[in-house]
Formats: sequence, structure tokens, C-alpha cells
Amino acid sequence: MKLSFHGADRGVTGSCHMIECAGRRLLVDCGMYQGSRELREENADDFGFEPRDIDYLLLTHAHLDHCGRIPLLVKRGFRGEIVTTPATRELARLVMLDSAHLHEEESRREARRHRRHGHGAEDGPLYTVLDAMNSTGQFGRSATYDNTLELAPGIRATFADAGHILGSATVFLQLEENGQRRSVLFSGDLGNAERPFLRSPAPPPAADLVVMETTYGDRLHEKLEPSVAALYAALNDAFGRGGNVVIPTFALERAQELLFYLREGVEQGLLPPTMQVFLDSPMAISATQIFEKHPECYDADAAELFREGRDPFHLAGLHFTRETSESIALNRIRSGAVILAGSGMCTGGRVRHHLRHNLWREESTVVFVGYAARGTLARLLIDGADRVSIFGERIPVRARIASISGFSAHADRDELLAWRRQVGEPEVTFLVHGEEDSMQAFARDLGVPAVEMPAQGAVFDM
Repeated sequence: MKLSFHGADRGVTGSCHMIECAGRRLLVDCGMYQGSRELREENADDFGFEPRDIDYLLLTHAHLDHCGRIPLLVKRGFRGEIVTTPATRELARLVMLDSAHLHEEESRREARRHRRHGHGAEDGPLYTVLDAMNSTGQFGRSATYDNTLELAPGIRATFADAGHILGSATVFLQLEENGQRRSVLFSGDLGNAERPFLRSPAPPPAADLVVMETTYGDRLHEKLEPSVAALYAALNDAFGRGGNVVIPTFALERAQELLFYLREGVEQGLLPPTMQVFLDSPMAISATQIFEKHPECYDADAAELFREGRDPFHLAGLHFTRETSESIALNRIRSGAVILAGSGMCTGGRVRHHLRHNLWREESTVVFVGYAARGTLARLLIDGADRVSIFGERIPVRARIASISGFSAHADRDELLAWRRQVGEPEVTFLVHGEEDSMQAFARDLGVPAVEMPAQGAVFDM
């Protein structure tokens, strides 16, 4: 039995881990890299294993950094079974198709740029919409929370609620080979218990080995209530200065959460009733429809709202802008608009166009309400860059930049410590999905001797 690491190792994105047991190979996640190195080269690299040799892929949740390389895996030969929760299955299809569309769009843009400069043709997209569609055919059995699946003789998997986004899960593997039994617990991404709609992460079982995320392993989040107040203050400040508010938004859960609080703000008189809100993300619009289909993922209060026929995401002045022409038209609005657009880390998508049109305006505000990986445009802006490059153009940053961490979908340091301590005394705790300083601080706070921070490609004999 072996455990190896192929992504999100001493870094936050690209989650991918492999188990070898009883003659089978299975992956936990296959995510896309988002960060400082050239993204195309990083994501196009070899996986570190042969895709056609993988029998199963267990998907913890539908964020791009956990599912975004699945179409490439299939394109390169994976023909195994993808197992995940029903909600993640639907959301992952949406995310992968959107990602493929963006890759095709970026490839066309680069080809035009190369032709203008007389350069040779660029390689095509990392993967196409057809590749993403083909990968959906690999989804097999659905994993319902707390029910154990026998994937193959000697390999059993149990998914439990991770409380991170709709359908997110921790994965508990019970393994047997040549009379030896081992258990491995993968945290996936753990949720912040304060947030609305979703349940808190389920208590973890005891395990021999733990592989856990440390995204916020060295810090605490702002409390939710003052974070909501800070959001309202940032919006009102921008409106008072005659500007717009751009909120780079993750389409899954974060967009719906923001709509919930914007609705509450208007209903409570804390935001102007004339405020115009544009959800400028076809994926976020579709994700909202998927959210409404899965009451099994909500806490009791949210589930009751849906049963009563009340839409917690709707407010007066809300506009869904699916079409590209509608998105372009938003750039003619000079004031009073709240634009929610992806991607959340500003690595692609429509938000980069809105930043191009608003960053140079002193009266506008950009509000970040999620994690920004090192090297992304979002992190550059949060860290105070005075100029940034967007579509090859150097844009001066004159807009106000606000970063509000209380909306994070991730557990903070204390929640991560509490979750890990509930596991008991595993033989080894592997820290992944975190920057090195975060992992080192978390290891010190955890205070146990057997902690590993595996490098890319590291292999451990279980």
C-alpha cells in the first residue's frame, strides 16, 4: 500500500493524491493549478503517473483546484470511475465545461495576438469543451454522506459532509492488502462553521493516516457579523463616491452567499433599495439553479426556507447576465452597480474585463471576499500593487481595494486544529493544500511529532 502526492503539495492549488492498494490505483481529486508559475505549462505537465493506470477518482468537491484537470486526465487516457456526491457531480460538470470554454477562448485570443506580431501558431487549448463533455461520461456511482461504498475488494470509501461548498466531502478510506489493514482520512477542504446555508463539517473518524488541508493554518478569520458590516460599508462608501463595486466571486456557494447578504442588507435598510446587482457569471447563475435541487446539503434553517418556497438569493435590482454582450454593456455603467463576476482569484473570466474598466477609477471599489493564492492577480491587488497587467495592458490601481476574510469557505486555524484533534492519534498527519509558512505554523500549533509536509511526487509506504 502506497500514498503519493501529485498536487497542492507545499502549495494551495492543484489537489491530487494517489493511493495504491490491492492492485488498484485511485486518486483523490485532480485539480487545476492557479498561481505564480506560467499556468498553461504547469497544468500541461505530466501528472506524475500514467492516467490510463488509474482505476478510480474520488472527488471531494467541485472547485476548479480539485476537479479542473479531470478533462485533461481523460484526454490522456483515464477510463476509470469517478465517484462523488450527487451535488458535486452536477457542479463539477458545470465547472469543467466552463473551464474548457475559457481555455478555448484564451487559446483563440493568444492565436490572434501571435498573428498580429507575426509569430508562429500557439498550441491549442489545454482541453476543449468536447474533452470536458467526454469526461462527464466517467462519472459512476454516487456517494451519499455516511454510507460506505466498496470500490473494489480491499478498498472501501465513506464520504462525509465537509461543510465547504454544496456537496463537499471528506473521504475515509479503509484499505486491506495481504492481510494488512490501514485507514486513511482525506479532509478535502473543510468549511467555516459560521457561514450560512451549509452544515458544519461532520466529526471525523479515527484513522491511521490523515491528509489534511492547511489553507488558513496560520490565521483566524474575521467574525462573520463584522465582515457583513464591512461589506455593507464598502458598498455604501463606493456609492457615495459615485463609483461601482466589483466583487471577484467564486461561482459555487460564494456568489449565492453574497446574494443572500445583499438581499438582507436591502431588506434591513442597510443598503440602498436602488442598488443594481449584476451576477455576471453564467456558471454562478447555473450553480444557483443546482443549489436549489439539493436540500440534503443544507442546514435546517436554509432547508426550511426552500420548503416554504422562499428564494433567499433574490433581491430587487438583481440582474443575471449570461450573454457576453450583456457583460460588455456593464462597462458603460459609471456608478451604483455591484458586479459579481468570476474568477474569484482573477486568473480568468469576465472579472478581468471589469477590473480593466474600474481599477483606474478612484471612485470605484474592488472587494475581495475569498482566498487569493500567491501570484494571482487577486493577491497582487490585495498586497497593494500600484499597477497590474491585464490583457497585456498596464493598469494603474486607483480604486479602493478591500479584503474581507470573514466570508471564507475554509476553516481557519482553530477550526482545523479542532477537526484534526477529533481524529485522535494517527500515526502520521500529512499537511497539504497550504503555503509552506502556513503549514509550518500549523504543525507547530498542532504539537505532535509525526507531521509530514510532502513535496510534489513524494511517495510513502503505508
